[in-house]
Amino acid sequence: MFLRVVAAEYLKEKHSPVWLAFLILPLIPAVLGTANYSINTDLLTGQWEDLWTQHTLFNCYFFLPALLGIYAAWLWRLEHQQHNWNLVLTVPTPIVYVYGAKLLIAALLLCCTQVWIGVLFYLSGKLCGFTESFPWLLVCNWLACGWLGGMTICVWQMLLSLVVRSFAVPVGIALLGGFAGLAATAKGWGLYFPYALMAVGMRANTAHAELDCGAAPFLFFTISYGLLFILLALLFLDKTEMAARE
Repeated sequence: MFLRVVAAEYLKEKHSPVWLAFLILPLIPAVLGTANYSINTDLLTGQWEDLWTQHTLFNCYFFLPALLGIYAAWLWRLEHQQHNWNLVLTVPTPIVYVYGAKLLIAALLLCCTQVWIGVLFYLSGKLCGFTESFPWLLVCNWLACGWLGGMTICVWQMLLSLVVRSFAVPVGIALLGGFAGLAATAKGWGLYFPYALMAVGMRANTAHAELDCGAAPFLFFTISYGLLFILLALLFLDKTEMAARE
């Protein structure tokens, strides 16, 4: 049954305008970051590492949080229209399956986004005429940790979009959260702030092989925040389902 729910969610997202945001929003910071790198080649001499910091500086704090907010808001958009919630809560499908299917689609969307960011990064380096070989393992590490940190934002935004029926409000909160994540990182609090965890994972400030905060603390906070937000969402859905049956 769960696979059928996932298939239904996939069909809803297959032809949605979300894919336009998927293509365009990561492209803008790639262009801005590459342009900024090209202007400052006298200061930025690390080629791939320095180009990465320029890309992720714009991406992780401004564009990606908003994009993840769009993903989450769109996943709940149909349920919030008219009386669709009543239909969802009365069909013989466990509500946890509905949430799980949406969470899986969000994870896949974020995975595709990370791959797209990697492709844009590679193309940007080639356009800059880099002579160093592409650091495949390092980039895969950055993108994978970014996916894990990004899932924390996804799960939180899914909770917001579940509770708030508006499409624009959660997206606006995500955008503000990205700015707040930049401030938290500047203060050294990035590890403790959900909107900054993607930047921490992707090494947006320093393109090192190792996480500055350490792998164990990073995993602890990403998993803990993720489980907390999932639990809150399931509790809200359970309460909503019980109210619908009364």
